[in-house]
Amino acid sequence: MTIIAASGTVIAAAALFIVLSGFAGLKNFSLEFSSFVDPDLKVFPSEGKSFTLSNEDATAISSITGIIEYSKTIEERVILEFENKRQIVTMKGVDENFTKVTSIDSMIYFGIWLEPGTDQIVSGGGVSNKLSYGVLDLTKHQKIYVPKPGKGQITSVKGAFNSIKAYNIGLLDINEDINNEYIFANIETARYLLNYSEDQISSIEFKLDPDADQTQVTADIQSVFGDKITIKDRAQLNDALYKMLNTENVAVYLIFTLVIIIALFNVIGALIMMILDKKESLNTLFNLGTTTKDIRRIFFLQGTLMTILAGTIGAVLGLIIVFLQKQFALVMLTPSLPYPVELKAINFLIVLLTIIVLGILASKLASQRISKSLVKS
Repeated sequence: MTIIAASGTVIAAAALFIVLSGFAGLKNFSLEFSSFVDPDLKVFPSEGKSFTLSNEDATAISSITGIIEYSKTIEERVILEFENKRQIVTMKGVDENFTKVTSIDSMIYFGIWLEPGTDQIVSGGGVSNKLSYGVLDLTKHQKIYVPKPGKGQITSVKGAFNSIKAYNIGLLDINEDINNEYIFANIETARYLLNYSEDQISSIEFKLDPDADQTQVTADIQSVFGDKITIKDRAQLNDALYKMLNTENVAVYLIFTLVIIIALFNVIGALIMMILDKKESLNTLFNLGTTTKDIRRIFFLQGTLMTILAGTIGAVLGLIIVFLQKQFALVMLTPSLPYPVELKAINFLIVLLTIIVLGILASKLASQRISKSLVKS
């Protein structure tokens, strides 16, 4: 009975560690894709869709310690047309520094990145599929429309839009949102379509030195622009994704903690069976002067030691399995992609702490079954 109870605890502890490591790996795997397109810091206008970056502001930014590179961008919803098919997409106009701030060009699975000074675009794979166009087909072009700003009545459809002919030269595969929603163009193309001035932009994206103090850099950038801008880091740019992943992690932990609780019922049952089996020995101890409290402490310590030992063995077993998966890719998601796992000391400590706390409670509950009437009978 004791062996069965301990085995259940070992398996439950190992399962909890493996699942926590698996979700940590999935979290890092998911966030890797955002790191290809999201900067370390991004500056937005506090009000409206754009703000101005003067030469003085640019000089001040360049002098801030910790900034490796920055890129000016213009972002707006546009109408993309190809052979009488239309879709409203988000166009992001970027300058030549954009590939120095992000690694988006490494996510192109067909074609090439933008050439400066051209009306080329790079599309998300989903946009390309929906409008049925390919890459580097110079005999066919895409057309981008943007409503002209202003007031008054529209006298003609042609006069209501700025438009430009563009040629798609690359396809991106990053995540579902970007694949189905975004096209990238040179910043001059976006500036022309939106009638923006030379110093008017939608955002500035920064790449920081790995050793930089992000809080200090953020404060220095804020001091340059004052209240007219808002600054977000990578976590804030993906707050919905972070919240979803963290919520899933907590939910899985609670589910497998419930599995451990069920396994510890076996420990309670084993202790109660031992108490009943040792009734005559307990009666002898009681007659020799051992108090009921001392007898309870004996079984409490036995149950606690059993769960702690079993939990430790289970956590170590889980650690070995996760290590083998990380080193030798025992389980594959696809023929070329192993199931991602991440070894973290915090997960090991969480498993041990969970087992210790629940084991103490289970042992306490079982030992309370010992009463004076039980040991005297």
